[in-house]
Amino acid sequence: MIRALLAACLPAFLATLAAVPVRAGEEGRGPVTNLPMPRFVSLKADEANARRGPGTDHRIDWVFRRRDMPLRVIGEYSHWRRVADRDGAGGWVHYTLLSGVRTVLVEEDLTPLRARPEPGAPINAYAEAGVIARLGECVPGWCRISVDGTKGWAEAAAIWGEDEPAQAD
Repeated sequence: MIRALLAACLPAFLATLAAVPVRAGEEGRGPVTNLPMPRFVSLKADEANARRGPGTDHRIDWVFRRRDMPLRVIGEYSHWRRVADRDGAGGWVHYTLLSGVRTVLVEEDLTPLRARPEPGAPINAYAEAGVIARLGECVPGWCRISVDGTKGWAEAAAIWGEDEPAQAD
């Protein structure tokens, strides 16, 4: 009886330990991928279910419906990643629905995309709030982004999806 109870409870207990999210300010490595945690990824699919736990038997709490949306990975378990969006909404998503391609979300309306990472540099274009852009190189305080072929440097404070500018790809 004890052996049966242990066999039933042990996998759930181990899943709970492996699925503990990284708290804000903490850094480490994912127990499954050995990639930095937390880290940013993007949504590969047009739609992805965010579940309460890591598995299809868990309830769907949220549905992401925006391809290329940046998401923060805060937990890993087997083939599942616990992700959160800019507002903290999210859940467990199957890893095949996520991509390592880096994107950012423009947070400030009419964010100038400048020719160089300097406040007085010429402006190439403006990006509206809510636009998803491809992330390029970052330097302290600035990130090079591209939207529909238009490239420019945006102030890091105006975008979401990059925590450490010196680490961008």
